[in-house]
Amino acid sequence: MLEASSVQALLGPTNTGKTHRAMERMLEHPTGMIGLPLRLLAREVYDRLTAKVGEARVALITGEERRAPKRPDYWVCTVEAMPVSREVDFVAVDEVQLAAHDQRGHVFTDRVLHARGRRETWFLGSDSMRGFFSEHVPVARVTTHPRLSRLRYAGPSTLARVPPRSAIVAFSMSQVYEIAERLRAIRGGCAVVLGALSPRTRNAQVAMYQSGEVDYLVATDAIGMGLNLDVRHVAFAALRKFDGRDTRAVGLAELAQIAGRAGRYVQDGTFGTLSPLSLPLELSDAIEAHLTDPVRRVYWRRHELDFSDLDALNASLLEPPRQRGFARVTDADDAKALAHLGQRPEVRALLRGPDDVRRLWDVCSVPDFRKLLFEAHADMLAAVFLALGDGASPLSDDWLDERVSPLDSDQGDVETLVARIASVRTWTFIANRAGWVRDPTHWQERTRAIEDSLSDALHQRLVLRFVDEVGARRPVAAPTPRRAPAQEPAEAPRGHPFAALAAMRARLSPAAREPSPRDDGWIESLIDAEHRALSVDASGRVRFRERVVARIIPGADITRPDARLLDLDELPAGARTRALRRLVAYARDLAGSVVGPLQRELPSDARGLAWRLAQRLGSAPREEVAELVDALDPAAREALTSIGVVLGARAVFLPSSLRPEALRARAALAGVFHGGVVELPPGRVALRAPPRADANTLRAMGFLRVAGFVVRADLVERIASAPSPLDVREAATWLGLPLAGARQVLGALRGVPPEAP
Repeated sequence: MLEASSVQALLGPTNTGKTHRAMERMLEHPTGMIGLPLRLLAREVYDRLTAKVGEARVALITGEERRAPKRPDYWVCTVEAMPVSREVDFVAVDEVQLAAHDQRGHVFTDRVLHARGRRETWFLGSDSMRGFFSEHVPVARVTTHPRLSRLRYAGPSTLARVPPRSAIVAFSMSQVYEIAERLRAIRGGCAVVLGALSPRTRNAQVAMYQSGEVDYLVATDAIGMGLNLDVRHVAFAALRKFDGRDTRAVGLAELAQIAGRAGRYVQDGTFGTLSPLSLPLELSDAIEAHLTDPVRRVYWRRHELDFSDLDALNASLLEPPRQRGFARVTDADDAKALAHLGQRPEVRALLRGPDDVRRLWDVCSVPDFRKLLFEAHADMLAAVFLALGDGASPLSDDWLDERVSPLDSDQGDVETLVARIASVRTWTFIANRAGWVRDPTHWQERTRAIEDSLSDALHQRLVLRFVDEVGARRPVAAPTPRRAPAQEPAEAPRGHPFAALAAMRARLSPAAREPSPRDDGWIESLIDAEHRALSVDASGRVRFRERVVARIIPGADITRPDARLLDLDELPAGARTRALRRLVAYARDLAGSVVGPLQRELPSDARGLAWRLAQRLGSAPREEVAELVDALDPAAREALTSIGVVLGARAVFLPSSLRPEALRARAALAGVFHGGVVELPPGRVALRAPPRADANTLRAMGFLRVAGFVVRADLVERIASAPSPLDVREAATWLGLPLAGARQVLGALRGVPPEAP
């Protein structure tokens, strides 16, 4: 039995220096190990330790990364990856209150009960664990330290009034993106931190915030776990979150952990909400006073599992705890995967002994980084296990290359790159498993290189999407002119992310100069220009002051185009980057001006149809989306109707996407994405189908094919659903066609449904 003085529990609120104290204490011992809750935090601690003692003495062990010198003295790990069988003098486990987490909790519980240093052991976490240690680890000496700074509630505020050096916290990626877009519009931009980001992307985003390049950070609750940032105010954008199964209220302990990120070291901090949201008085008072609800239940799993056969393994996973306050894990991903794979005959055929069962369990323990449907994750795990076979030979290089190579592309938007990084993390995790890969060094380096490339591209996309660099460093409340010659007035506060009143007046003045790629003032005017100063033609060429400056190019999909600069090679690299950001923003906003209503938050039953319509830029023949329309429940129909969608008998469309300005944007986007430029006379709602016109382009432009003609989608529905039969002359008036053409269209709509191009 360990002496009481050899085990300590450092419990208390955030910003008490617990992790820092543990690091310093570990360095006082010849050897040590610290387990941390996040890969990002493990990497941060590793960097700090190696700066003190050098890389030759420190190992970094996470599921996806292993940096182990020959004889390390100190081990920095994620809690799950701690090599607890290795004896060291000092052991620390951070954020032990996660023992109450329904997925990961059993690992933290196991570490608290069984992980020990030869000389000293520290457990760090919330004061909510005080009762747990008193009852289940009575040898632990519980100590607390006061918070180094004061934390107070500042109440609700609008996004426009959130103070600089703030973190706005949401609990879904979609809400993070929405808030970041709004901050770009009103404050010039922000950094974004998500749990799904790689360390490289996260570090680049945080560096942008820490350096003051942007004054705002939008994040998920990933910032709550010990990431040290210069945050003075935390604003909650939501108080409910989806935890993987249900949407629930965020608990007091979680709110306190996140709010505590405000005010680091001795600098006081504040927390609040985005109005109209507000915190109940009892919650805000509890957070200010650092009060937390005690953890009354932790999750548990048998310390040593039985691998004698599959049934024995399942039985050991189902074994109930014998201690009060412990709950058996009931819905863990690894156990679900084991139950699923254990039912497959081809998997069971390979289970000939304990080694095979242990290998299957190791495969089932590969995390679901991609967060897709469970069946997709299970299929991937089954493929890995079957490829490993009897374990005598590792995964072949060809087999791995077939799965890794498609991920080696830095093209696409933010969501595409995040998904790709998640997939690469899976293969990095696999490459780090002993004996699974022929040449682990090669595959670890390759997957890391792909992740680095994707991370750099992701950081660039995040900056392009959420930062207007011109305005990011210039607070709205105190605008500072970029340049102030004597003859020019200072810039006024901007009401639009790309608008500066003085610059606009200069552009419209008679003295405005002809554009030149060497003219820095011209480039600044381009970057500051309002959207209306830019124009795009049917081939996707973007003009500014009559000069073609870029071409819109395909992105991840038709609603998220990219841009390529044209004839601006002589610009400095920084100016090119800023100009490209501006033009990509223009291209994205061009698409958003057409399909924006379809991208709003909608009931789940309505999202499929909204997405399908958005991919067609707002309109589609009814028969093409009939199964989605027919499956709509009343709430989904009402939601779609509320944003303007017409669920017609012959056409489903968003009327705003058929207005003249939207049709011009659709023509450009359709030509770029489908590769077929079709120029239709302006203002025409129907005309004979242009010869050799690309069918997909016509449809994306808002026209449906009817009897050798193309007719705008809303006119197709208007004619088909007319309360009384139209005569040919009236139809000709509506369509702007000769009588003969109107007769053909009218006959087709009365008898044969219009053909989808």
